[in-house]
Amino acid sequence: MNLLFVADPLESFKTTKDSTYAMMREAAARGHALLACEPRQLRWQSGGRVVAAVREIALTGAEGDGHAWFEVRAQRELALAETGAVLMRKDPPFDSEYFYATHLLGQAEREGARVFNKPAALRDHPEKLAILEFPQFIAPTLVTREEAAIRAFHAEHRDIILKPLDGMGGMGIFRVGADGLNLGSIVETLNRHGTQTVMVQRFLPAITQGDKRVLVIGGEPVPFVLARIPQGTEVRGNLAAGGKGVAQPLSRRDREIAQALGPVLAARGLLLVGLDIIGECVTEINVTSPTCFREIADQSGFDVAGMFLDKLEAALR
Repeated sequence: MNLLFVADPLESFKTTKDSTYAMMREAAARGHALLACEPRQLRWQSGGRVVAAVREIALTGAEGDGHAWFEVRAQRELALAETGAVLMRKDPPFDSEYFYATHLLGQAEREGARVFNKPAALRDHPEKLAILEFPQFIAPTLVTREEAAIRAFHAEHRDIILKPLDGMGGMGIFRVGADGLNLGSIVETLNRHGTQTVMVQRFLPAITQGDKRVLVIGGEPVPFVLARIPQGTEVRGNLAAGGKGVAQPLSRRDREIAQALGPVLAARGLLLVGLDIIGECVTEINVTSPTCFREIADQSGFDVAGMFLDKLEAALR
């Protein structure tokens, strides 16, 4: 079948660590045709269907930065309903344009397209706020615009993490210890004088053992996680912030959380989810473009992309 990947520009891929590339490589090995477009190339006009200017590509086998890893075989306009499946793999942030793209993808669904992850589910599960539904698995958490509420939360918990709701890759994350140093300035920076909502959580010392990415595919956890371990004096484990990724087997608690959340999220149309777990607690539920396929596979030998294609093909039967 032909698979359409809605993603960032192919030329920007870093194939040695890109999960979308891992999906493409596995799909091509199974005989599927690869199509690609960017969200900006989606279009709908009354009287017609949602279409995109797509490139049909073939993989060259080369890996590394740049565009040598693929070649374009054809370019054409194609209705999304004419594809075997559409995979929404645009990286965060979840901004207005991403939001609009999910509505176009939702229209394509009504026209017969099969879209993964489901567009409505992408909208309903903002990656930081989605944890609010599962309070039994999270650390003490506050979501607010109000500085007074943040100060009260700090007074209670003493050591806290503050972060914007639309951040990615660890951007905009601050830790404030018991001395409260710079709390006022940090709040002003994040909530922009009360105009933007902030998430505040009790600091979890287990971050020293890593911020674990637990991939859940078709409701089932991948048996290995990637623990992203902060380096030096850094508090963030994100790979984009310099964290070291170490693959390790699922812990008992990781499995408990994944088995509780996985079937619920899969039933809502979320084929692929990335749970972020620090110690015993879920800190984020990533649904837009979960990563770490390559790192887990390279270090553990487990074929994450193979599991993903198995689940995708099963969903399309």
